[in-house]
Amino acid sequence: MRYAIEHQPELQRFRIVQQGEEALLEYQLLGDSVDFWRTYVPDALRGQGMAEQLVRHGLAWAEQQQLAVQASCWYVQKFL
Repeated sequence: MRYAIEHQPELQRFRIVQQGEEALLEYQLLGDSVDFWRTYVPDALRGQGMAEQLVRHGLAWAEQQQLAVQASCWYVQKFL
């Protein structure tokens, strides 16, 4: 299933909202690079591929913005 991903640049995060819960990919802009530092999926939403979709979306966004990518988050590191 594909989920609607919302970018909230003012909060430096991407999110999926399902069943009143938020799955998140959070980042920090560092000049001409971005550090993806946290993914979070609530227990009730786990196992549905949300974290992977968030990470792939975030990495595609970083590429479009021509940002160098860093990953403090272990989960994001798996995609680099």
